[in-house]
Amino acid sequence: INNTFMHKYLPKIYYFIKEFDSQELQKIKKSIAIIYRNYEKKVDEKSIVAIKQHCKKYKRKFYLANNLKFAIKHKLDGLYIPAFNKKLNIKNYNLPLNFGIIGSAHNEIDIKIKEKQGCTVIFLAPIFKVSKKKNYLNIHRFNSLSKNEDVKIIALGGINQKMLKKSIF
Repeated sequence: INNTFMHKYLPKIYYFIKEFDSQELQKIKKSIAIIYRNYEKKVDEKSIVAIKQHCKKYKRKFYLANNLKFAIKHKLDGLYIPAFNKKLNIKNYNLPLNFGIIGSAHNEIDIKIKEKQGCTVIFLAPIFKVSKKKNYLNIHRFNSLSKNEDVKIIALGGINQKMLKKSIF
């Protein structure tokens, strides 16, 4: 399967969560994929199973951050690899069919690492100024970095209604 074909079936919007809240998840559109990312506590198997069941019921994709073995064990849709994870051993695993790997990057070096890790989607962040980071890319730098044909690049960080009106991707 070529990447153009795969990109057609990937979600366009991803929603990061730290815990399972079915009421919160019911409020968002079904076409939005869920990424469970909580670095403050160990992955709770009951929560992952609950999120998976919720996502299956509403036919949405579910990705787990930074825990490949757990994502494979629970037959999730895929894995999210944060920018700080530079390990290249991910391709060594026997991945299930239709298992997606997505990741985040902050610069060109991170993008190359994510490609080597097998990511088909890369979040490039932050695009606009955010309180957590001193540096941000801006629209021009984002556009120059996102001209990669092999992976889908998604803007992340500081995106709100005001910024969307100011810029055109």
